[in-house]
Amino acid sequence: MIRSDFRHFVPLIVQWGEMDTLRHVNNVQYFRYLESGRVGYIHEVLERTLQDPQTMVLADIRCTFIQQLEYPARIQVGSRVSRLGKSSLTIANAIFREGEEQPVATALCVVVWYDTVAKRPTPFPEELREKVKAYEVVAPEV
Repeated sequence: MIRSDFRHFVPLIVQWGEMDTLRHVNNVQYFRYLESGRVGYIHEVLERTLQDPQTMVLADIRCTFIQQLEYPARIQVGSRVSRLGKSSLTIANAIFREGEEQPVATALCVVVWYDTVAKRPTPFPEELREKVKAYEVVAPEV
């Protein structure tokens, strides 16, 4: 994954307290950065909130750490839908240092479209599918 694969970015600033005793950003922080990217995508692209009766819940996440990240740094979390399932989406993420093309980490997460009232997965709405397809730079698998 490279920067040009993404259209949606969330800018973040690495905080001093996010480092560990080895003086690099602790790996748990990467998952928080990825969460910010994922939630930002849901809010900004899909125009949904996590309080809506139908929303997304995280089912799986995998992160590949490529480079160390240290304070101080400005980063951007790129997010895109790489696969559209019946009731799930695979979201590809990459964390970039500001101004760099290659990521410091990449991730794939599966989110499930979920009905919070019925408490079960439900099909991803067609109008949101079309919105995702129209938005993405790289067409998602279907």
